[in-house]
Amino acid sequence: MYEWYGERYWGAAHGLAGIMHVLLDVELKPDELEDVKGTLKYMINNCFPSGNYPISEEDRKRDVLVHWCHGAPGIALTLVKAAKVFGDKEFLDAAINAAEVVWSSGLLKRVGICHGISGNAYVFISLYQLTGNIEFLYKAKAFTCFLLDRAQKLTSAGEMHGGDSPYSMFEGMGGMAYLFLDMIDPSKARFPAYEL
Repeated sequence: MYEWYGERYWGAAHGLAGIMHVLLDVELKPDELEDVKGTLKYMINNCFPSGNYPISEEDRKRDVLVHWCHGAPGIALTLVKAAKVFGDKEFLDAAINAAEVVWSSGLLKRVGICHGISGNAYVFISLYQLTGNIEFLYKAKAFTCFLLDRAQKLTSAGEMHGGDSPYSMFEGMGGMAYLFLDMIDPSKARFPAYEL
């Protein structure tokens, strides 16, 4: 497992889910594929009762973050990809369960992709692309419309955080703008700098 600041993180940005996501794009030997499957199943089997995922191997008691970088959203994107690669219903079901966490807790107080609403919308976009289920597209649009209708006002009022770098792709409004562009044709959307 990858260690960062002395902890073995699980998330997509700098953790196990991100590593598995990249490995799913690589031509692997059969035993290596089994290792990837086994790692993902380990993660699924060790999620919180809520359906969210731990921040790290060492921090398996705090069920708090629902961000792409830490928690259900980033892991859901990896599970969707695993469902495509392996055709395994267990990965799809786990991704849908993680998406339920995002739907119930993922309307965050930040606009960005890494730890904000924009990134969380991509969970529903990826599930829509895989399943064709219009409910997932509706949920992606709901998150996007919230940002379109309220982000500027809430950020200006200090009720929402625009990011330490407010125009950046991953923290700020750059990511929100990218989501808006992707919602023009969600069937072709890709999480920026992450999905091929």
